[in-house]
Amino acid sequence: MQGILETLYLGLPILLSHFGIALLMLALGIVLYLVITPVNEYQLIKEGNQAAAVTLGAAMLGITLPLAAALGGSINIWDIVVWGSVAIALQLLVFFLVDRILSGLADRIRSNEISAALILGATKLSIALLNAAAIGY
Repeated sequence: MQGILETLYLGLPILLSHFGIALLMLALGIVLYLVITPVNEYQLIKEGNQAAAVTLGAAMLGITLPLAAALGGSINIWDIVVWGSVAIALQLLVFFLVDRILSGLADRIRSNEISAALILGATKLSIALLNAAAIGY
């Protein structure tokens, strides 16, 4: 029992700091996503727009999956910061690439077009899974 308590005592501060940095990166990623993309999903969700909920939820998961992989394999906080930054950048890039393919994506989400939101969400999650696998060493 003593060994378990010692491990907890030594490991808990590291766990909490890594988890805290991951949460901070997630919050930063969501804020950047809302600021940089031409759709304010947060406001649209407050108005009952389901397409916005799908795209923002997918963006959150798209950032979280690679962050989780970085957290699982992290040696230090900088691993989480670096790979979290890559995850955020990839999610922003995915939005703009899908917007190029499906012209008028922002307007389609504002119009609550679920089909556009679903393909955007699926693309975000696909890229996030590949990114997480690449980070997972």
